[in-house]
Amino acid sequence: MNQTFEFILGLSLAYAKIAKMMDRCLSLHGISFSEYLVMYELSKTTNQSMRRIDLAEKTNMSASGITRLLNPMEKLNIVEKEQNARDARVSLVKLTPVGLELFTNATQSVQESAKTFLGALDQKSMEQFLAIIAKIR
Repeated sequence: MNQTFEFILGLSLAYAKIAKMMDRCLSLHGISFSEYLVMYELSKTTNQSMRRIDLAEKTNMSASGITRLLNPMEKLNIVEKEQNARDARVSLVKLTPVGLELFTNATQSVQESAKTFLGALDQKSMEQFLAIIAKIR
């Protein structure tokens, strides 16, 4: 087997392990890692809102997948639909104050789990790995 194949396979298996660990960590907050990623992307925007299609793109989900994920989040008041002032056909997804508080608390848990999971990596290894990820993205 060649190195490229081994790299892709290893990266995929590492992501699966990370996602499983994060799901366990975030279950204490009542959310999944996928829901956390949605909240993360929304939190990075100026007004914590984004079009559904853009959110799907940022999280590498399909449009229907993001809709299925957002529906229960809306019922729990984590996100809400917001009409676009410029175009009524476009609805935005907005992180609610409840969602922002949940995201803030969950982020502390995520950071602690990440520190535990990657604790064996030194600063140089972490910088190299981040550089590799940046090139792939």
